[in-house]
Amino acid sequence: MDQKTHRCESDKQNLNNRLKKIEGQIRGLQKMIEEDRYCIDILVQISAVNAGLKRVGFQLMEQHTKHCLTDAIQSGDGEASIDELMKVVQQFSKS
Repeated sequence: MDQKTHRCESDKQNLNNRLKKIEGQIRGLQKMIEEDRYCIDILVQISAVNAGLKRVGFQLMEQHTKHCLTDAIQSGDGEASIDELMKVVQQFSKS
């Protein structure tokens, strides 16, 4: 199934910038482990990474709801798209 997105270049850039920041935080975590840093400092950094990923996820979920889901409802395929979104929301809320 070929899915389209409605992300403009600035949205893609924003998401990629956020992910690059998270990537840097992950590298920082690896370095902290290698340097035997204090466990609490590492856990705080892990919490920051998780929060960053959640922000990216919520941004994508918002864009999906405003654009993809709206299009699906207008084209008569809303129920399947809502079911799909609800499954993802359930997965997302487990983390």
